[in-house]
Amino acid sequence: MDLEELKETETWLLYKKSENFMQRRNIYSDTDLNYRMYNGDQWAGLKIEGVEKIQHNFIKPVVKHKVSIITSNLFAVNYSPENIENVEFYEIAQKTCDLLNKKASKVWDTDFMDKKIKKWAKQSAINDEAICYVDYDENIDSPINEVISKNDIMYGDENEEEIQLQPYILIRQRKTVLELRKMATDLKKDELEIMSIVGDNDTHNASGDSAKEELEDKCWLITKMYRENGTIHFSQSTKYCTLKEDYDTGLTLYPVAHFNWEDQEGNARGIGEVRQLIPNQIETNKTAMRRALSVKNTAYPQKVVNVDAVENVDAVNRIGATIKFKDMGNTRANEVFMNTTPAQMSPDSEKFQSELINYSRDLNNAGDATTGNINPESASGRAILAVQNAQNQPLNDQVIGLKAFLEDIARIWFEMWQVYAENGLQIEVDVTNDLTGEVTKELQTVPSYVLEALKTSVKVDITPKGAFDKYAQELSLENMFTSGAISLEEYVESLDTDSVMPKVKLENILKKRKEAQKQIAAIDEQANMMKQQAQRQVSDWQNIEAIDQVGQRMIEQATILH
Repeated sequence: MDLEELKETETWLLYKKSENFMQRRNIYSDTDLNYRMYNGDQWAGLKIEGVEKIQHNFIKPVVKHKVSIITSNLFAVNYSPENIENVEFYEIAQKTCDLLNKKASKVWDTDFMDKKIKKWAKQSAINDEAICYVDYDENIDSPINEVISKNDIMYGDENEEEIQLQPYILIRQRKTVLELRKMATDLKKDELEIMSIVGDNDTHNASGDSAKEELEDKCWLITKMYRENGTIHFSQSTKYCTLKEDYDTGLTLYPVAHFNWEDQEGNARGIGEVRQLIPNQIETNKTAMRRALSVKNTAYPQKVVNVDAVENVDAVNRIGATIKFKDMGNTRANEVFMNTTPAQMSPDSEKFQSELINYSRDLNNAGDATTGNINPESASGRAILAVQNAQNQPLNDQVIGLKAFLEDIARIWFEMWQVYAENGLQIEVDVTNDLTGEVTKELQTVPSYVLEALKTSVKVDITPKGAFDKYAQELSLENMFTSGAISLEEYVESLDTDSVMPKVKLENILKKRKEAQKQIAAIDEQANMMKQQAQRQVSDWQNIEAIDQVGQRMIEQATILH
């Protein structure tokens, strides 16, 4: 097959236009630089001899600290109805939202959303922007949330931060040729189109140095989305083959959400944490190398030898060796061989390097005090929590941005259920038997017309999960238990699963107590039964004795009559 005779798809031409724009904006090269600086490959490409490539990587701890702060909470999707104008439907809407919350909770767990949130936050801090692309699995009626690199998404308007205002969005994915050919076969493409799916080495703009080398034959799959008449249209193509023709998805929202670490005027992609630290990081490393060279050249004694006056020059560097001089005459030994005195190095370079690191961390709100350099033994949990909360105020923008990002994802989920669950949405719920207390799983169906009529607001509930948050919470519970406001059972039930207090062990203790109480109750019950039985027997004996006495008197009376 002559590839030059094949016509490139329209989507591919649009993709190349966007790729050229991103190259001019240095988006691809900046991505590689940001990740190198974060991961510690800060001297990439440097060729130097005589000194090691020293670096003091303060970028990574700054990023790790800030990411840990904004992801230290647990998140949960909470749908609530807005059908307040229809009183009769409101109750149905509320029950439906309760079921949707259960469905969202299951999606959250099965799709490992907590893990992905940390990855999104880290991506955004390192490389300005994090993207979630939501696909939909109709077999299980569940959204699938994919983590997309900044390099792999193109916007129709690179100056517009709001995703839903974009004229179009392109997403590229690196797929194996075999995978795409199978996809084309399943979609009933003809043989020529299938064979036009060929591998390429177009990886120079892939995200990360490792992604530029591949083991299998791969090529780019381009997904195009655009809005027409209020709904989102969708198509997928490779360079020469259109796999999925343009069709109307019925969605009104792009199935894409993004989280910018910090807004940048006129830039859809924002600005991250690493980019602003790179100049200081480079100068810190250069200073460290200058100091190392200075120490190497001047801080140690150097041998000075007149090689013409020494017979065995190779013995100069051997420990304990005898150095033999030639005919010395009146020449003194220190004129032929001597050690220089080490020079004193100015402390200014060390001071400058330390100041550069400390100022960089402090100005980015990641100094020792902010990162928790507090003795927990000398302060209460509430005091530590108050200090950390005050120091973390500059990250409020990121916390709010991450929350809005997750709410955008939850809105996309809800609309997908509305559009794609044509036969109703089945939701698995726990049902408790009133008689036995046994909990079983049961499928409940939310009719499609209810989903269509439902108007809902979305919010993301946040539960503090930091170390001192948990400490303060557990201390409050402990005080309530000590004061008698709650019982031991209520105290244990209120503890989180990952609490410092061993909840599982306490539950086992309570379980053993209940079992022991049941055994004691059973023994008491058995003893009571035996006591009642004995009392009945005594009563029976008394009745028999009374009957015997009456019979004896009757016999005696009969004898007298006779």
